[in-house]
Amino acid sequence: MKHVVIFFFLLHGSFLMGQDIHWTQFNDNPLFQNPGNAGAFKEDLRIIANYRNQWRSVTVPFSTSSFSVDTKYKQWGLGFLGFHDQVGDGKLSTLEGQANISYSLGFDRLANHSFRPGLNIGFNYRQVNWDLLYFDNQYNGYIFNPNAPTNETFQSDSKMNLSVGLGVIDDWKWNEQWTFHSGIACFNLNRPNQGFYNEVVLRDVRWTIFTKASYLLNTDWTIQPSFQWSKQGVYQELMLGGLARYAFSQRDKIQLYGGLWWRNRDAIAINLAYEKGPMYVGISYDINYSKLVPASNARGGFELSFKYVLSRFKPKQIIHRVCPDFI
Repeated sequence: MKHVVIFFFLLHGSFLMGQDIHWTQFNDNPLFQNPGNAGAFKEDLRIIANYRNQWRSVTVPFSTSSFSVDTKYKQWGLGFLGFHDQVGDGKLSTLEGQANISYSLGFDRLANHSFRPGLNIGFNYRQVNWDLLYFDNQYNGYIFNPNAPTNETFQSDSKMNLSVGLGVIDDWKWNEQWTFHSGIACFNLNRPNQGFYNEVVLRDVRWTIFTKASYLLNTDWTIQPSFQWSKQGVYQELMLGGLARYAFSQRDKIQLYGGLWWRNRDAIAINLAYEKGPMYVGISYDINYSKLVPASNARGGFELSFKYVLSRFKPKQIIHRVCPDFI
């Protein structure tokens, strides 16, 4: 029985090692990327939703969904992020809510360079359904009987913990063509215990470093190269790529995006997006090329992102000139 349970844990490294989720469209989930991103946008309110479904051809697909909202007040940024993740035959699920706060510090009078530190506090709840798993007691030496009793008694099927993270964002407008949005963050600094039994299973610290550049070619085209490096325990991930943005209609504020992403030793992703005014919709698909190809048939993950921004109405101030009365 122990060998079966250990094999299940090894199949799903996120269970054993406490690995966090990941996104292909990492720039479109800013609060998951860095708490300093809270309030780091031009408008007044930002709403984002993300969904990812991967490895559909390998047993039970892994699915992840998230929702975030953030706003700002003067130099302060406030944001909330919630996500749900479900993996494997045992439907190991993670539900997490995170509060984020940031503060903007300007480096020059022209506001071309700013620095934004941020704090993240998260509440994490994990649960597994042991009834959906199979054990060696259900094999009698000739056939496997899924209805046979497992004769296993589990102490717990859920775990709750708190996590703390820190991050910092650097925004720099180099000139009229180049802008840079960069950051570094570390999550799970307190390394919470998420083991289901008396054995301690610490959640590893997750480091994230990223840079998103924007180069204005002309009034119609903009190139947005980007990278992100993440490390959590023994796991490392490097994402390289970018998007090209085309101003399809200046009058209707319609912009089209297209690009590619490369994830080291894992997948290549195609990314398309559509933006009209305050609304942005992005879609990506991972093409797997790792050692999992024989089982995955080169199919990786489908991902969808949605963003909507709102601005407060600011009435135009009309200055009246007081003219003297002439008699």
